[in-house]
Amino acid sequence: MSTDSDPPTGEETAPTDAEVACFEAGIKFGSLYHQFAGTPVSPASADSLAAAMEESIENQPHCVAVTVEIDEEALEATLADSTAEYTELTGRFLEVEIVVDYEGREVVATMAMEDGYPLMRVKSVRERGG
Repeated sequence: MSTDSDPPTGEETAPTDAEVACFEAGIKFGSLYHQFAGTPVSPASADSLAAAMEESIENQPHCVAVTVEIDEEALEATLADSTAEYTELTGRFLEVEIVVDYEGREVVATMAMEDGYPLMRVKSVRERGG
């Protein structure tokens, strides 16, 4: 018996290699963000934390490259009003690019602040030349 809330029926198809590559990029972002959010960070530790984040995520399957930039000016501005020498890492301090290669499909995905929110998005999908 079908109801209005049931999904439409039709032929199921396997995801394309490009769709799988996009999914893989999303997995990398979920891992990066949720693994490192809340990590203590200061301007002095920002570079080493960014490098650790890059190296950690690059270990995952199909990941070709990760670039993490931590906004040290924003960290300093946050710490100027604090008695602490560090703050916790949040998306507002990050700009990230992840490159995934799955079966010859390359996906470039990015994360940057947009309207006060760390927005993750697919920047490009392309077939790599042989």
